[in-house]
Amino acid sequence: MTQYVYRFGGGVADGGTGDKNLLGGKGANLAEMASIGLPVPPGFTISTEMCTRYYDEGEVFPDELREQVADGIAHIEQVTGKTFGDASDPLLVSVRSGARVSMPGMMDTVLNLGLNDETVEGLAKKADDARFAWDSYRRFIQMYADVVLGLDHGVYEEALEIAKEDKGYHLDTEMTAEDWQALVGEYKKITLDEQGEPFPQDAHDQLWGAVGAVFGSWNAERAKIYRRINDIPGGWGTAVNVQAMVFGNMGETSATGVAFTRDPSTGDKAYYGEWLINAQGEDVVAGIRTPQYLTKAAREEAGAKPASMEEAMSETFRELARVFDTLETHYRDMQDIEFTVERGTLWMLQTRSGKRTAKAALKIAVDMAAEGLITEEEAVSRVEPAALDQLLHPTLDPEAERDVIAKGLPASPGAASGIVVFDADTAEAKSEHGRDVILVRVETSPEDIHGMHAAKGILTARGGMTSHAAVVARGMGRPCVSGAGNVAIDAKEKVFRVAGREVKEGDTITIDGATGEVMMGKVATIQPELAGDFGTLMEWADKVRRLRVRTNAETPDDCRTAREFGAEGIGLCRTEHMFFDADRITAVRQMILASNEAGRRAALEKLLPEQRGDFKQIFEIMAGLPVTIRLLDPPLHEFLPHEDGEFEEVAEAADVSVDTLKRRVSELHEFNPMLGHRGCRLGVTYPEIYEMQARAIFEAACEVAEESGEAPIPEVMVPLVSTKRELELMKAVIDETAKAVFEEKGRTLDYLVGTMIELPRAALRAGEIAEEAEFFSFGTNDLTQTTLGVSRDDAGRFLTQYVDKGIFPRDPFVSIDIEGVGELIEMAAERGRGTRAAIKLGICGEHGGDPASIAFCEKTGLDYVSASPYRVPIARLAAAQAALKSSDPR
Repeated sequence: MTQYVYRFGGGVADGGTGDKNLLGGKGANLAEMASIGLPVPPGFTISTEMCTRYYDEGEVFPDELREQVADGIAHIEQVTGKTFGDASDPLLVSVRSGARVSMPGMMDTVLNLGLNDETVEGLAKKADDARFAWDSYRRFIQMYADVVLGLDHGVYEEALEIAKEDKGYHLDTEMTAEDWQALVGEYKKITLDEQGEPFPQDAHDQLWGAVGAVFGSWNAERAKIYRRINDIPGGWGTAVNVQAMVFGNMGETSATGVAFTRDPSTGDKAYYGEWLINAQGEDVVAGIRTPQYLTKAAREEAGAKPASMEEAMSETFRELARVFDTLETHYRDMQDIEFTVERGTLWMLQTRSGKRTAKAALKIAVDMAAEGLITEEEAVSRVEPAALDQLLHPTLDPEAERDVIAKGLPASPGAASGIVVFDADTAEAKSEHGRDVILVRVETSPEDIHGMHAAKGILTARGGMTSHAAVVARGMGRPCVSGAGNVAIDAKEKVFRVAGREVKEGDTITIDGATGEVMMGKVATIQPELAGDFGTLMEWADKVRRLRVRTNAETPDDCRTAREFGAEGIGLCRTEHMFFDADRITAVRQMILASNEAGRRAALEKLLPEQRGDFKQIFEIMAGLPVTIRLLDPPLHEFLPHEDGEFEEVAEAADVSVDTLKRRVSELHEFNPMLGHRGCRLGVTYPEIYEMQARAIFEAACEVAEESGEAPIPEVMVPLVSTKRELELMKAVIDETAKAVFEEKGRTLDYLVGTMIELPRAALRAGEIAEEAEFFSFGTNDLTQTTLGVSRDDAGRFLTQYVDKGIFPRDPFVSIDIEGVGELIEMAAERGRGTRAAIKLGICGEHGGDPASIAFCEKTGLDYVSASPYRVPIARLAAAQAALKSSDPR
């Protein structure tokens, strides 16, 4: 029989050191904590393999699972001395999800399972605390109704608020045992009314309902969105962890908390977290109650009054601190920990590698290497390349004026400005229309994940530093201000009020996640300084990477930015962007409208000095590094007017009649421009265009070499080649032009002529194309379009569903389609090298900044990747990680 259930606790750890693929992250770490002797409540894990089988077999539980779960329950009963479903001394359990990687708040949890009308009485007597027992029962009904029965959580919350109002209470803690008992009756009535059936009383029925709900939550919409955002395969599934309950809500000697072994925002080596006396874990992470600080130093720094755990439970805190040190040393990484104190006894409920900001990730990695806990290579591997994006963009200018209207907790650093929206759907819709938005919520929930991803920043009225909003925002790299208690939000009216001021949906605010400040309007920003830990880690990364990293850039500003970020040349300079400049578009149009070659050459002569100036600036900035310049690529009609109102103005400027202009526009119209008269096809038809561009390139290169003494390395790229003959014709034009310029200037320069491989035929015929090409640059944007027969401009309408349904593992325009496009790249590289052993190979599509695509390029043996300027550091780090992985014998 296949083993699906693995026990832990009470001296047992079936999972041993913990296989996360099998047991999920939570289950693996529970088994591992139990195996090293930490206080873990006993339990068992249902493996991820069972989740996969559950879906494959129509969402039913096989008999062997039921048998193994019964053995798992017996294990918990044996360790605790309690019996599941027993009326006098009931065993209560929690049922939690646990995917291979942390997905905070995305999947479901049920606590206090096993309570019913009989066991609640037994729990009250055994604990000698009726209030605690009935509080636990009402929590269980509310959570089970939401998670398992699919009923509206808000209906139960409303009943609680009404009950408190009737009694004149402000806090849940003011409710008495009798109050909770009455509310349980109301909750049961609501459940009956809402679903037409009474709340389930049998503990075993409750358990199987919860297990099914956890498996079901793997494919909940919010989980699918989170997986899509974080590139987590849908086939992994989740494990289910069933564990004996320990109670943080058993009075003033009980508590619950969430903590990190280092500060997840800054990376400082200081315990960081929050706790609540007389509470359960959900109270902390869901933002239902505002928690207190874990340490005295954090409390004093925040100017808070309620005692920290270090002060209120000093002995237990010292025990907790020892556990922190044990776990960090054991896992050799910063840990995110959940714990409960039950009547003075500490229990560990979870540990995992903590989500952290990019700044914290850098500091923790560099510090741990300095401490000897990890090596430099491990430090390079510890930082998620995409997370660096958080560091590469502007922050608020400290000298700028700020109209501060509120202050909350600095939950996730960074700054963002945008229009206020009050729900996730609106945030997503506005973002899709190009608006920057700030999502404002009383508290976020997992259902808000798509809006949080779309938003530039998040503001909540409730919740602490470890609330759902804070944890998810840090993982996403979004600035977040949480727990802004003086912000009164009216989501129905789409307005929030604070200090006598009213902010409506559509108004612009700025939030600073580093200070917790909320400001009216847009606040000025400054560029980041990339030194310190960033510089250290990048230096370590550059030591181990093999792939060179270039940039896609054509403006001086982009070129300078890329060089500051460590670019080693330009992999794609798109010359068509230069043609659209307002000062030269008239000459471009005159060239297009000319009726013969002489007319075209006259117009091109006007463009030559402009192009030469463009290239000279780029060569100067790149100071002797290789610069790949793509000759004109888009179809000519893109340079002509399309609106009626433009025709007269353009006709006058180009000195032609409106009728002539309209006729030419009609002649150039194409049904599918992507596959039409563009790229090298323009050069074959009008070779004078490429001749002018080649002349501009070589004249600029000679001038820079003359003036600076440092010769640039031009790489002239012919786009959209599909045959050897096309490249042969264009290379002849380029070489003849180079020869003429060098004779005129009295000097020669090294240069290369190559092509962009962006058509399947070019990949297939790469061997013969390499007879002419000295380099291949894979244009993966167009190669993906032409291979899949999918336009990236239209793919957004259906690609999400393709990823959700497993047709593609990832969006192929974000991460290379390894099986299709990737195979063409591998084939072209192999055939190209077969003809020309020293051929230079790189990619210049948007995939050049994607870590998974970079790993593919390393495996394929390409020479370089080219990324947009702000993704150059990401590419450098990803290239280093790919090199380390390829050299790891495991």
